[in-house]
Amino acid sequence: MPKPTQETKDYFASIVPEHPAVAIRPMFGQLSAFVNGNMFMGIFGEDILVRLPEDDREQVLRAGGRIFEPMPGRPMREYVVLPEAWRDEPEWIHDWVARSLDHADELPPKKPKAQKKAPKKSKK
Repeated sequence: MPKPTQETKDYFASIVPEHPAVAIRPMFGQLSAFVNGNMFMGIFGEDILVRLPEDDREQVLRAGGRIFEPMPGRPMREYVVLPEAWRDEPEWIHDWVARSLDHADELPPKKPKAQKKAPKKSKK
């Protein structure tokens, strides 16, 4: 898996929206932002990815973005990698990140997965 630089981690932290329901946590060995348990943006190596509805994804793809594939042949179709050139366009980045947050915030909240119970030890 690609590793992000500290610069990319810092950049990611700077563009995550301030929102009471947003949490940053690890995903794919990288960093991702979640709202109500739904991932809406993240980093993968040096790439910034966002979760968007279909029409918005198409706009990003036409502008030079690409579908996010954490492994070759395994696309996460709701996620697109933002064009690298947009890092120099803070208003564009913030707009697309806000769209991603709005989209994920409309999804049903994810329930935490149940913890697996350790098997009971038998008494002898």
